[in-house]
Parts: sequence; C-alpha cells; structure tokens
Amino acid sequence: MSLADKVLAVNNDLPIRTDKPVHSGKVRSVYWLTEADSARLIKEKGYPVAPDAPLAVMVISDRISAFDCIWTGEGGMRGVPGKGAALNAIANHWFGLFKEQGLADSHILDIPHPAVWIVQKARPVKIEAIARQYITGSMWRAYSKGEREFCGIELPDGLQKDQKLPELLITPSTKGILTGIPGVPEADDVNITRKNIEDNFAAFGFHSEDDIAQYEKLLKEGFDVISAALAKLDQVFVDTKFEFGYVTDTDGKEKLIYMDEVGTPDSSRIWEGEQYRNGKVVENSKEGFRQALLNHFPDPDILLNKDRMDEREALARDNELPESMLMDVSATYVGIAEKIIGGKLEISDNPKAEVIQVLRDGYGLID
Repeated sequence: MSLADKVLAVNNDLPIRTDKPVHSGKVRSVYWLTEADSARLIKEKGYPVAPDAPLAVMVISDRISAFDCIWTGEGGMRGVPGKGAALNAIANHWFGLFKEQGLADSHILDIPHPAVWIVQKARPVKIEAIARQYITGSMWRAYSKGEREFCGIELPDGLQKDQKLPELLITPSTKGILTGIPGVPEADDVNITRKNIEDNFAAFGFHSEDDIAQYEKLLKEGFDVISAALAKLDQVFVDTKFEFGYVTDTDGKEKLIYMDEVGTPDSSRIWEGEQYRNGKVVENSKEGFRQALLNHFPDPDILLNKDRMDEREALARDNELPESMLMDVSATYVGIAEKIIGGKLEISDNPKAEVIQVLRDGYGLID
C-alpha cells in the first residue's frame, strides 16, 4: 500500500445517514444525524444530554492546512499520514485530563474510532480564544514593528523574540466574518479587544456579559492543565487557540463548554524544552510546517500578506510539495502525540473502511 493510500484525505463522502448537507471544514467533516438516530443513540448509549439533543458525527481527515490553504504532496499525497489520528488522540487525552481535574465539559460524547467523534450540537461563541505565554508569531511581528498594544493589551518595552511573557495573555480574534460590530473589521480572524467583546457580547454569541469572564476562566484553566502536563515531558506550551460554545444539559440548563480540539499541534505552538533552554526553537507543532513553507517558496510575502490571497491559493493549488516535507510533518505529529499519550499511536492502513464498519456495526448509522 502506498503512502497516498494510507491518507484519509476525503472525509465528506461517507455513507452516514443524514438528512442535512455535510459540512466539510479544513480538517473535519460534520454529519448531522437525523432526529430519530440522535434520540436512539442517546437512549442506547446513555449519553448525558437532553433526550432530544441534536448529535453529529465528526470525521477527521489527514489534510494539512496552513496560511488558510490546503497543501498536497508529490505522488498523490493529499495529506499527512497519521495526522488525523494524532490530533484526535492528543485532544482526547487533554479532554480526559480536563474531566479528571473537574474542568468544564466538551461537546464530545463518544469516540467510536480514532478518526471519529460523536458530538452534541453546540452554539458556538464567535471568538478564537487565544492564550499566549511567550511572545512569538504575529504578536512578535507586530511588536518588532514598534507596536506596543496588542488586542488592547499594553506591552512593555524591551521584550525579546520568543521570551516568556510576564503573564499569560488572552488575545482573542474573530471566528468567521462578523458584521455590524463597531470597530471590528468585517473579515475572518481579526484581532479584537476585551472591550469590543464587552460592548457587543451578544453579537459574539455570549448569553451574558458575565460569560466573558467565564470563557477567560475556562481558557486559563485549560491552558494551565496542558502546560503543566507538557512541562513534565520537557515540552514548552507556547500559545494555543480554544473554542467555546453553549449546550443544553439534561436539566435543560445552558452551559459553556469546550468545543473542537484543544492543545494539538494544529491549534498550538509546542517547543522542545531542552532546545529552548539552549537558545534554539524546535517546533513540535504545525508552526514547523509553516516555517518550511516560508523557506520553500521564493516569495514568502505571498503567504504572509492577506492582500495576496489569490496568489496564495494558486501557490497551494499548483504546487505539490516534496514527499519529504509531508513526512517531516507526520514525524512531528506522531512523535508529539506518542509523547503526550505515553504509548504507540494507533494509525490505520485503511481508515475509511474501518470508520464505515464501526459506524454500521456498532452504531447503526450506515445502511
């Protein structure tokens, strides 16, 4: 079997029973279950949700996105072997740790297969909740140009690239294109301030102004749990992005929960501790792939400049990356996953066939 055959690149064509369109994002596809199947599974599996809660099957792919584009490789490689399994395994591990330590719930109800989550429908907060413990990436780029305010936070003079910040900073950005909010550009992923959120909390999907402090509390709690666990592995948790949403519990009450994945190489920067102490940054996250792309193409401004998006999309569409670049990403993702879970990562040779079998035989979702 070739490397290309082991990659789950297309995940929106599974014969899962649904009466709604399949939503396919950069990495995951979401299949909304019928009301009958949702109610049946809640009863059969004993999921701790309201009897009429809408459920979905989320299937992760091995696709790799960076700079808002999907990248492919030579030899028909449409993704990175083991990437999806690594992401799910890491997120599952952290959510398990959150549960042990009494943090908020996530929307994940069941894990039928390493590539699959069964989730409760959540009403998302329209914020990319970003926490930063070190100054790097876009924050450093702005700081190095002389900017001393970032997301409404005043930064002191004299900071050096990649140094630890005096405190954990919350630097939110928009999730999706939001319209009609004063002072917030109508574009995806633009930095916002806490005051922007306070003045327009309903537009961002919060039920009350008090929930702003609650999301910040959950973000800090989750960050601290992951950071402490990674420190024991001599890994530095640099920054990360969480997402939050509301669900209705079995008593009919609304509660704020963690959504999507947490603490993965896709959503976080993770550095090798020993190398960092020696003055060198070695990435155990997608940032390493981003840097490789910047070095691979002769005009890196195409990847960094949002005004050149058409050129960037053409670059991703028309250029197959060397197989070695994608296998380097595979080694990074599998390596950090196995460190975190403390064992061998389960990677399927034929993930699509396995997913179909388990959802048919164990869940009755495929005719």
